[in-house]
Amino acid sequence: MSHMPPMPCGPAVRIADDYDAMSRQATQDICQELARYPNLLLCAATGSSPARAYELLAQHYHREPPQFDRLRVLKLDEWGGLPMDHSATCEAYLRQHLVQPLQLSADRYIGFASSPSDPAAECARISDWLAKQGPIGVAVLGLGANGHLALNEPAETLPALAHVAALSAESLQHPMLRSSGARPSFGLTLGIGELLHSRKILLLVSGPHKRKQLQRLLTSEISTRFPASLLWLHPNVTVFCDREAAAGLEPYPPNHH
Repeated sequence: MSHMPPMPCGPAVRIADDYDAMSRQATQDICQELARYPNLLLCAATGSSPARAYELLAQHYHREPPQFDRLRVLKLDEWGGLPMDHSATCEAYLRQHLVQPLQLSADRYIGFASSPSDPAAECARISDWLAKQGPIGVAVLGLGANGHLALNEPAETLPALAHVAALSAESLQHPMLRSSGARPSFGLTLGIGELLHSRKILLLVSGPHKRKQLQRLLTSEISTRFPASLLWLHPNVTVFCDREAAAGLEPYPPNHH
């Protein structure tokens, strides 16, 4: 494990030897926050990047179940237009990786319905819940293939709050969808403003296919055309990456001329 010091404002970067080591570091951070805040609200992304961290979290649960008695989990986003029990939904993923392994009761897990009759009203429901029950304690995020953060896609402007998102071509090629042949018609996602109110943000970046996006993130240039760059506006972001993703990184913090 090597460390790159954070900028006075900007992400701290922790480079692990491999995916497993990266996942262990992220899990350790989550468990430390849970020890400090027993009713922690964990905002959970889906996909391959956090999968091992969630598996390790379940192992912690089996060793110390009482520590998890008050943990709450909030689904970060969802593929809209798919049945809730479809294998490609974020719902199915989180039930498999967190809800069932951590034995979360219904009142300690909340997320977007995947096929709501009124998607905008569903987004308002989640935003209202978060306004009352938040803020997010730890947000576990991944880095999208086009720099999206959750399903906040590159655009001229970005909504601050939970909203219905038009899905980009890159998002529609997500492995969760590709492997099942699912074709969602829209996305439901927390907004950038809600994510930036999190107490702590962990960005998990693994594999050579994420190298280009990670390099772009660490240039410190902020643009809604690269939503992940808005993480520079948050005071407590840690990027956990493996050596495959970090290969060829320029010295960080970047030199300012």
